[in-house]
Amino acid sequence: MRTVSAEQPRYRKNSVCPVCSHRGQTLPSVTMKPWESTLLVAWLGVLGCVQAEFFTSIGHMTDLIYAEKDLVQSLKEYILVEEAKLSKIKSWADKMEALTSKSAADPEGYLAHPVNAYKLVKRLNTDWPALEDLVLQNSAADFIANLSVQRQFFPTDEDETGAAKALMRLQDTYKLDPDTISKGELPGTKYQAVLSVDDCFGMGRSAYNEGDYYHTVLWMEQVLKQLDAGEEATTTKAQVLDYLSYAVFQLGDLHRAVELTRRLLSLDPSHERAGGNLHYFERLLEEEREKMLTNHTEAELAAQQGIYERPVDYLPERDVYESLCRGEGVKLTPRRQKRLFCRYHHGNRVPQLLIAPFKEEDEWDSPHIVRYYDVMSDEEIERIKEIAKPKLARATVRDPKTGVLTVASYRVSKSSWLEEDDDPVVARVNLRMQHITGLTVKTAELLQVANYGMGGQYEPHFDFSRRPFDSGLKTEGNRLATFLNYMSDVEAGGATVFPDLGAAIWPKKGTAVFWYNLLRSGEGDYRTRHAACPVLVGCKWVSNKWFHERGQEFLRPCGSTEVD
Repeated sequence: MRTVSAEQPRYRKNSVCPVCSHRGQTLPSVTMKPWESTLLVAWLGVLGCVQAEFFTSIGHMTDLIYAEKDLVQSLKEYILVEEAKLSKIKSWADKMEALTSKSAADPEGYLAHPVNAYKLVKRLNTDWPALEDLVLQNSAADFIANLSVQRQFFPTDEDETGAAKALMRLQDTYKLDPDTISKGELPGTKYQAVLSVDDCFGMGRSAYNEGDYYHTVLWMEQVLKQLDAGEEATTTKAQVLDYLSYAVFQLGDLHRAVELTRRLLSLDPSHERAGGNLHYFERLLEEEREKMLTNHTEAELAAQQGIYERPVDYLPERDVYESLCRGEGVKLTPRRQKRLFCRYHHGNRVPQLLIAPFKEEDEWDSPHIVRYYDVMSDEEIERIKEIAKPKLARATVRDPKTGVLTVASYRVSKSSWLEEDDDPVVARVNLRMQHITGLTVKTAELLQVANYGMGGQYEPHFDFSRRPFDSGLKTEGNRLATFLNYMSDVEAGGATVFPDLGAAIWPKKGTAVFWYNLLRSGEGDYRTRHAACPVLVGCKWVSNKWFHERGQEFLRPCGSTEVD
């Protein structure tokens, strides 16, 4: 675990940076038809228990698919009503056009017939007002009512920012360039998906608003590339250059900032900031030249060529961690591989497993990490997901300084905790894990079910506690072992990696991995620092059981030395 601290908001001078603001409008509330109310109540019953942050759980995002489908159906019904209304109006207009062309040719002769005179009076007194009522009918009322109610459960600005950050996380972790992401060329995908110019601009703007100028440059350059290719968009080159010029300035590339600002002025000579920015950039550039700096670093030279390095962040093992996520740098040497075996596991001759032992496979030799096959059936998995989904909430971490649970950007998922009383399948799975491990579940934590969101991850961490103030340590002891069930296959990404070991374990539905977090002495095994890699393609579901020390004294006896 690492300390989580709130970042101070980043402020930028209006005279230099682009300023963007968007305001939502409140839609009027109107009466809906009874059948629409029933449909909405049913759907909102599902979403009612969901707290925003849709991007942190693909499982919850599936609800948005059904919400959008409902809105499309409502919109189509509105269109049908509107088309029927316009058809009536058009028919009336055609009829009146034929009639008035005849009456206007000879008004007195036309009105000489008493029936025509009567019908004229009637039309103007009754029929035209009726047409007015038809035209003024609000055919959109039902659709607006549906949209108004559902909008309160829509994703928020936080969700959009989180989704954009997720794509950038995938971009960095799996070394994908913006063009690859924009074209949707990802491994294991079943559906075609592309980012338009406006979508890419939204990515760049999200990065900019977060003060992430590195990704701002990458995505704004992608916008220019697609605009140059002739793609139609509402986004203009001037808008892109406005952001891009300031972003490269923030990255220290004054030469390119000047060049881009000049391009911006050539497209929009009256731009409100570009002129002042250009003078400012040119003055800084002149000051730099006057200093006659000759000891440029490689980073500065690279910046002048329009190449920018990804900023170093808080995670020291970032490169190793992300390499393992890509399947690179795995230290499974031939010598180590010879020490890994497969066998049938009967859990120290547990009667239930003597009849039906589990297939056990060594994933790593030291510390010993094993995988068990066919631990959970598809039916059990679906049932656990079904009872867990309504309880899913943003996964939290404990601040090591304060002990307070809080959300963190390095853990992107939603989780819920299931008790045995929730469903017989929970008790059955708990007992099975007890039989397999030979450890008691009486002092173990509840079964935790987690669903990862867009680019869902949990960066390197320890499962055991290193905080002396944890109240649970005095009663149940520390987290002795981890039993991790994979409840879905993942098309790409989503591996469980151990950076210090150089080990990577890939999800496989129905299997489970198990390892001890503590040495026999009770000391934490720091080699077990592990991470859940970002999910590139797919929907990752896992469940886990953390076994604690108390009650295991005779099931896993202590060692005689500190390193046992």
